[in-house]
Amino acid sequence: MPTYAYTAVDATGRKTTGLAPGGSRAAVVDDLAAKGLYPVRVEEHVDRASVEDTSRRPGRVSAASVEAFIRELANLLRAGVPLSRALQILTREASQAAARKQWAAIHDDVAGGSSLADAMAKWPRSFPRVYVAMVRAGETGGFLDVVLEQIADFRSREQDLLGRVRSALVYPIVLSVLATVVLVFLLTYFIPRFSAIFAEFGGSLPWLTRAIVACSGAATHYGHIVIVAAVVLFVLLRRALVTERGRRTWENLMLGMPLIGRLVARFALVRFCRMLGTLLAAGVPLVTALKVAREAIGNQTLSDAVTRATEQVQRGAALAASLAECPALFPGSVVEMVAVAEQTGRLDKELQRLAANYEGELDRRLRMLVALLEPAFLFVMAALVGTVVIGMLLPVFTLQELIR
Repeated sequence: MPTYAYTAVDATGRKTTGLAPGGSRAAVVDDLAAKGLYPVRVEEHVDRASVEDTSRRPGRVSAASVEAFIRELANLLRAGVPLSRALQILTREASQAAARKQWAAIHDDVAGGSSLADAMAKWPRSFPRVYVAMVRAGETGGFLDVVLEQIADFRSREQDLLGRVRSALVYPIVLSVLATVVLVFLLTYFIPRFSAIFAEFGGSLPWLTRAIVACSGAATHYGHIVIVAAVVLFVLLRRALVTERGRRTWENLMLGMPLIGRLVARFALVRFCRMLGTLLAAGVPLVTALKVAREAIGNQTLSDAVTRATEQVQRGAALAASLAECPALFPGSVVEMVAVAEQTGRLDKELQRLAANYEGELDRRLRMLVALLEPAFLFVMAALVGTVVIGMLLPVFTLQELIR
């Protein structure tokens, strides 16, 4: 049973502090009130040993568990169950130990007076900032159940789209790994044996054979250095991508690539339109919805453009005119449809329709890209392996001259 550190005052106003065991923060508050104490502060007390033990426990909750938690919480709230009671039910029914721990912590924070958004914000791995912002907007506007259901639907569509992206990239990645393994085998095992045979005969080898033998020698003698350099470069790149400048540089590089950049922009457009349409349908004001939907884009360069558009909307400009200043994210056709939707009062429905349409287009583009990548990778792999094989077989055709 956890222990809580409390600060309370009695009927005379005298302050007292101490530790009290309890199943939850709310239970400790009730116990103190029964003793005639009025709690001022009640926080869970964790010693150093328990912190070290907790840090060794797995704390990641699966995406499916988070989605089920959000959807079930929305259903319970819609049925009229109080928030604290709903969280207690979900904590009891959680199947994962890590999920049960998180739901219990969220319940204790809410029971202790925190908002649901603040309680979720303490678990950023399970609840990203955009979801926390949506929950906060729902709590403020009094439509928390609607927002939670919209988050669950958005998360489900998001996972489905990401799953299609990952499945589309599996085959090209497998081909790349296979080609790398074959080339390493040829350069480090196969070619050195042929090189020893050619050296016994002497003579002048074809230029292609000499180039391949030189590459094989470099891979054999300096391969470990190349591997170490590649690992160091990978670590440095990961550290650079954590910084603001490195992340922006990488995102701009991705946006500038011919095919990849268009896919990244379309993916950001789908997320933005779906999130903004979801928030507007739930009754969130436009400026607040724009600030929240900006977090769903996933690209800082495009998010900055939306930030500038949001500032123009705050000054009284139309949404379509503001979005038109970012053609990389919002094509002219999208801007025109948004302008018509603003005039007819169907902005939320039109944004969700645009998200569905562009999601289908994104899926088709991914399929086309994979259809082009598969033969391209096969061609590159066959060309590399074929070049090595031909280069090593060329001396065989002049073997009689080498023997003479």
